[in-house]
Amino acid sequence: MAFDPATLVYDDRGLIPCIAQDAVSGDVLMMAWMNSDAVAKTLETGRVTYWSRSRRSFWVKGETSGHVQELVDLRVDCDRDCLLAVVRQTGPACHTNRRVCFYTSVVDGEETELMAPLAG
Repeated sequence: MAFDPATLVYDDRGLIPCIAQDAVSGDVLMMAWMNSDAVAKTLETGRVTYWSRSRRSFWVKGETSGHVQELVDLRVDCDRDCLLAVVRQTGPACHTNRRVCFYTSVVDGEETELMAPLAG
C-alpha cells in the first residue's frame, strides 16, 4: 500500500511531531516538527527534513552543521499523529553539541545534567 503524508493527523498548524532515534544504538536523539511537505521531502531524499517553526521554513538536519540524519525507516504511531524517524546520525544531534537533546534528568524534583557537550 502506498504511503500518503495527507493520511497523517496534523495539529491546527499543520504540524506533526517527529522523534529521531539512532538506528544503531537505539538512543532517542531529538524531537522536531514536520509538515506534510517535510514528510514528503524526507521520504524523497532520505535526508531528514523538519519544519522550523521559528524560521517558518524547511530545515534539513545537518545542512549547515554537517550533523546529518540519514533516514533508515519512518514509522507512524497507532493514532497517526506522531512519527518516529530511525536514522543514521552523523555527529551530535543536539544544537548544544551533545549526542542527544534529552541530556537532562529530573528525579525527585531535582535536575541532573547527564552529559556534557562534545569537545571541539
